[in-house]
Amino acid sequence: MDKKAKKILMETYWSAQGWKSAPQTFTGEDFEYAKSQGTMFDRLSITHDAIVQDIYRWHQEVITKEQVVQAFLHSLSTRQIQWRSILSSWALTVHLPLHTYEERRAVHANTSSCGDCNFNRLMSNDQYTNEDINILNFERIKWGGIRLNHLLYCWLDLKLFTEQSPSTINVAPEDVQILKQMIQAIEECDENEGARKLEKRWKDLFPANKHERDVLMEIWGYAGLLVPLDTPRKLRGGSGDFNSVAIWQGDDRYSSSALTYYFGEYL
Repeated sequence: MDKKAKKILMETYWSAQGWKSAPQTFTGEDFEYAKSQGTMFDRLSITHDAIVQDIYRWHQEVITKEQVVQAFLHSLSTRQIQWRSILSSWALTVHLPLHTYEERRAVHANTSSCGDCNFNRLMSNDQYTNEDINILNFERIKWGGIRLNHLLYCWLDLKLFTEQSPSTINVAPEDVQILKQMIQAIEECDENEGARKLEKRWKDLFPANKHERDVLMEIWGYAGLLVPLDTPRKLRGGSGDFNSVAIWQGDDRYSSSALTYYFGEYL
């Protein structure tokens, strides 16, 4: 990733004090430079149906599970976290059928009025008008993504993966070792420990800060690796810090079938 372009993107939204209250207008020499490097973009207007068509085509013709897994593993030791959420973006959309927003309305709309998006836990709108997708890329690069189950974020994540990911991504022995240590840490969780406790168990296993580890757990949740089982909850409610793993607890462990599906060749 071009360092200058990344710096421009970061400084658009973030300062030493945190979020900027009024990001700069997307014009000028710096913005044009970041655009030329594929790091920032003009505001976007697009329909749900066009997004679904793109995603469906990428799954059919461009992106494979193997590429996604390699990118995710590669991100562990290198801390190239921009390639981390591709695992959840791929998992959330791989079974998404080619459909229109009005084709099947959700009976009980949890995340979307679109039945197909709602079934796949995706938050979606019929129309996206004048959207700032730079903030999505900022979150992707800084923390590994925040709005992981938003259809627009998955679209951008998959799009940038098709356009910018290296043709070959090495999975180093260090990446596999980190993966195995992450799995072991899950196995060692007490039955009543929640996601926050798991985050602390992962603390010294790979280079990351707390926010990055939080996002990584969410990615595993949306990918079906950390899934609450149909057993009594031993925690006092869920954790407001999380979404997909809000009610996960230690005795849920991980999905063995999902672990084998994604990482079987490395274990």
